[in-house]
Amino acid sequence: MHEHHTSVNKKKAGKSLNQAMGILNKVAIMIEEDKYCPDIIQQVDAVVGLLTRVKKELLVGHLNHCLESRLTTDRAKTIDELFKIYNLSK
Repeated sequence: MHEHHTSVNKKKAGKSLNQAMGILNKVAIMIEEDKYCPDIIQQVDAVVGLLTRVKKELLVGHLNHCLESRLTTDRAKTIDELFKIYNLSK
């Protein structure tokens, strides 16, 4: 069906995800310790940015490595998946 290798994009996504998880753990501690709200919000924004990067890397990897073969095996399902990814669901 599709290749089961770790692409460069997945490795980059994993690195960003690990960074996001580390910051998210820090956010939880900051909330528990009743830290200053703008400082917490800044860290949350950093997590959101990293998760956006994760999504982008995974999407680029999918488009570069998986899409062509998936279009030939199940075109309708693949197109539906792309609609979902881009929040264009019918």
